[in-house]
Amino acid sequence: MERFELDARRLLCPLPVIRTQNRIRSLRAGDTLEVVCTDPGASHDIPAWCRVHGHEVVEVAEHGGEIRITIRVGGPNAP
Repeated sequence: MERFELDARRLLCPLPVIRTQNRIRSLRAGDTLEVVCTDPGASHDIPAWCRVHGHEVVEVAEHGGEIRITIRVGGPNAP
């Protein structure tokens, strides 16, 4: 299992969710993706998208105007 980061700073809705979706498509179940964004709506939109698509939100942290959302990629082989 690997850890990846996605820079979605300065992108407005719906782009952080779209970029997250596109990046997760290339990852394997159990991998971790940390999305770094500045759009306040992303702290709700990305976790909602994850719930619908079977991914686990490990953490949502806000600091200094940045939001970091850590996601564990779900799938049939995820731990």
